[in-house]
Amino acid sequence: MKIKHLSIASATAVALLSLSGAAQAGGLCSNATLRGPFEFIGHGEILGLIGADGKVHSYAATSILDDVALVTFDGMGHFSRTDFGVIGGLPKGGQITFNPNQIGTYTVNSDCTGTMKTVYTAGGAVPAGVETDLNIVVAADGTLIESVVYRAVTVSGESADGTVKCPTYCEQGVQESFEGKKVLVYGFR
Repeated sequence: MKIKHLSIASATAVALLSLSGAAQAGGLCSNATLRGPFEFIGHGEILGLIGADGKVHSYAATSILDDVALVTFDGMGHFSRTDFGVIGGLPKGGQITFNPNQIGTYTVNSDCTGTMKTVYTAGGAVPAGVETDLNIVVAADGTLIESVVYRAVTVSGESADGTVKCPTYCEQGVQESFEGKKVLVYGFR
């Protein structure tokens, strides 16, 4: 009798494991996959402004960006963000503390791809209205986010050759990526 129960339990466990793998392969991701705090690290370059011709018109010098952030997802498509970054060797906006003045939205598709949009609000080192849009992939059972910036909006600037001037809100050419990992608290996710 014990062997029969053990066999049924083993068969049930194998079936559940098989089904969970098949379901994940078919897509189980959604906005609810991202809930709670994630630490992000980013690195890249700010190259110049994007002109009406759709090309990047370089700044006088490329600026290297390094950034750390804490992003807290609500599981319903919104997040809050605080970050500290260095651009071209100097703290963003001269601020040497974290900037909590950021909000965002996100979408996670069933295949675990998606998007994130961060917007800076008033009161921080970065002017209100600066925006960063990323394409993301959610991996490792929802505990890892890999991303690449596909759009960056700045509030002002001028290309080195003077052909592109941004009096207010224009797009920058950037080459940046970010990686986010779920913050574990006392070993729980």
